[in-house]
Amino acid sequence: MINVTKSFLPPYEEFIDIFKKSWDSGWLTNRGELVKDLEKRLCDYLDVNGLLAMSNGTLPLQIAIKALDLKGEIITTPFSYVATTSAIKWQGCIPVFVDISPDCLTIDPTKIEAAINKNTCAILATHVYGNPCDVIAIKEIADRYSLPVIYDAAHCFGVKYNGESLFNYGTISTCSFHATKVFQTGEGGCTITQDETLYKKIYSLHNFGHKNNTEFQGEGINAKMNELQAALGLSVLPYMDDVILKRKAISDHYDHLLTSAIKKLTYRENTIRNYSYYPVLFDSEEVLLKVSAGLSDHNINARRYFFPSLDELPYVELADVPISRDISKRILCLPLYPDLDLIDVERICGIVNSALV
Repeated sequence: MINVTKSFLPPYEEFIDIFKKSWDSGWLTNRGELVKDLEKRLCDYLDVNGLLAMSNGTLPLQIAIKALDLKGEIITTPFSYVATTSAIKWQGCIPVFVDISPDCLTIDPTKIEAAINKNTCAILATHVYGNPCDVIAIKEIADRYSLPVIYDAAHCFGVKYNGESLFNYGTISTCSFHATKVFQTGEGGCTITQDETLYKKIYSLHNFGHKNNTEFQGEGINAKMNELQAALGLSVLPYMDDVILKRKAISDHYDHLLTSAIKKLTYRENTIRNYSYYPVLFDSEEVLLKVSAGLSDHNINARRYFFPSLDELPYVELADVPISRDISKRILCLPLYPDLDLIDVERICGIVNSALV
């Protein structure tokens, strides 16, 4: 079976050597030395400040909304994973969907302003497949209306835009370290903010609302990363440059072999990519289903990612987002992970191309 993704795992002995520090000390959670070390190393690797590791990639979104005291409507994208919309709903806010660009597949900033009203409290946008939103245009709109911007950057570990980390854009960025991501800690994630006051608030929120050992400064939740997760992250991080290079080589091979009849994602200029996914667009959902079935017959698992368009979830209001609805029916992510054999890439491309004849 060839899956759509596969976790990169470092040598087992290296992971155990790192985790042994926690094992020997008996300090397994509550921000041990491994978590603190991972945060520092991630800040250095990503060239960011204000990074706080968490236990998964969804809680950072929820905590970001909570930390900003958001109430009312949040302008967001219908083309994302369900966690983006669920976090908004979970925090008691209302998602207001704005359609996406047909090329970059990120929220279309030319349509944001029309969705702003007196109840709008923020913008929550998703960088998809490692492709940045139009962060400059979004900032101009957000500044004009004094709105905070949260970026769901789950796909964007290591991505740079205009020469700096994509995580440095927006009021808060969040990332996922799920096992399916480029960088992974099994489960896990983080928030990044340049605002020191906001960082302190997020820190308290992710640790039950503690002010210190005996005092609480407000509501909180347990979102702390544990030492086992941190040990995995610390053993994975040194391999990231090599992992991304291998993902690039596989993506380049797909680019070379797939028929020109298949449309590819347009990546925003001045982006240094991380090759997190390999999405392809077909002419219709019927063609997609034919290709997907052909791959499945050969034990190859591609994924309809993202599907459905989030405005079609049963717990939100329908929205006028025809591009998102159309794209979600026609997009398929092909297998991509560091040790995917190029011979298997050739086999996948052969099946895909033949299904389009």
